[in-house]
Amino acid sequence: MPFDVRLIAILDPAALGTRALDAARAAEAGGVTLLQVRMKDSGAGDVLRWTARLVAVLRIPVWVNDRLDVALLAGATGVHLGQDDLPVDRARDLAPRPFGLGVSVGTPAEAARARGMGADYWSIGSVYATGSKPDAGPPIGPVGFAALAARAPAGVPGVAIGGITAARIAEVKALGAAGVAVIHAVFGAPDIERAARALRDAWEEGKR
Repeated sequence: MPFDVRLIAILDPAALGTRALDAARAAEAGGVTLLQVRMKDSGAGDVLRWTARLVAVLRIPVWVNDRLDVALLAGATGVHLGQDDLPVDRARDLAPRPFGLGVSVGTPAEAARARGMGADYWSIGSVYATGSKPDAGPPIGPVGFAALAARAPAGVPGVAIGGITAARIAEVKALGAAGVAVIHAVFGAPDIERAARALRDAWEEGKR
């Protein structure tokens, strides 16, 4: 696995406006290992401009949600695809490795479809209830996460998403999570760097 998925932070620059670049830098300083640009309500041009700016200022990998074309044009290192986006196997035809591909998985049927598609990681959830993604569906719970993560092909890590907090990291990690993905837990905090550090410390706690 060429990408560090221990702590993925998902950023909507349109929501933060002029604070977006500073927020991304603070998240990186706090220990975020990968940044995803998720701009559901913005046009491709805005997503491209923001992604290119983030690629230019961050040392960690920058991915784009949903839009393979934008990710490639902006110089991002990967794209995260939902179940209604371009199929992962078709995206791989257009973007061979080392370009990265992630896929959302929330049900056994979605896991079955994803198994042979060549994604680099599965984003599994929503594990807990979350207000950050209205389209996330009902939470699958930690046991549901473990069941879907077990369906991933060998070498494909499962990342827990949805309602993740520092206090919940030990639970999902014990059930096989290779990392966590967050939105509000980092970018909704008054001190972004401190919030990211708390999450990263919680993830690393088991190694101490």
